Amino acid sequence: MRDTGRNQHPHPRPHPHPHHDAPDTADAFERLSRMPDGPERRELRDELVRAWLPMAERIAVRFRGRGETLEDLRQVAALGLVKAVDHYDPARGHAFEAYAVPTVTGEVKRHFRDHLWTLHVPRRVQELRNRVRRAVAELAQSTPGRFPTVAEIAAHTGLEEGEVRAGLEALDCFTALSLDAEPAGGDGHSLADTLGGTDPRFDTVVDLAAVRPCLRALPERERTILYLRFYRGMTQRRIAQQLGISQMHVSRLLTGCCARLRAEVLAETG
Repeated sequence: MRDTGRNQHPHPRPHPHPHHDAPDTADAFERLSRMPDGPERRELRDELVRAWLPMAERIAVRFRGRGETLEDLRQVAALGLVKAVDHYDPARGHAFEAYAVPTVTGEVKRHFRDHLWTLHVPRRVQELRNRVRRAVAELAQSTPGRFPTVAEIAAHTGLEEGEVRAGLEALDCFTALSLDAEPAGGDGHSLADTLGGTDPRFDTVVDLAAVRPCLRALPERERTILYLRFYRGMTQRRIAQQLGISQMHVSRLLTGCCARLRAEVLAETG
């Protein structure tokens, strides 16, 4: 009979994870990734969620005291854990915890973003906001059609003018302006149109850092050829003329160097 692992529960392992009580579920996730959808797979998936639930609860506890009950935070963290279990791919070679922690944390932060203040505001500023908002509403009854000045609000509330300004700034913290919105005085373009894109050259930074030690190990002539070809943009023909060798020799050296560097980098990162 084929062993699906349905009765094999995760056991603790002392050191492979940042948390000493992290369960050893590597084999269970491997089995889960190979199992077809069905009752057995769902049962194993539920076992994995239960095994990692203490980790999700620890993450939830970090966010207590920010306007949400701990029970609500635990539920949100548990939802993030379920998503992490469902989307984790052990074939990528990373431990589950390395994937689950940012997934669960992101779910909790998303909850705060969607249900509470758009920006994190200290409790004192929240209190100032409430007092300023009430004062503005009360003063508006006596001066209709005109927004009260900072001095008027300060006199009405007994607050310092600096405190009033902080409260006024916090009035806009519940909502964020959509990127589709048009800036004041705009010409029909949205805020998103003003955002820059990702420079594709950033993708080469990691590659350059990875290949640098391998380049140092190459003979000087090979390093020179690579520099002239890929940093100076010279053709093979010009490189051959400058070094006094044939173009075919340059081509062979380039091919050999690239293959060697590729193999060494893959060996280091694999």
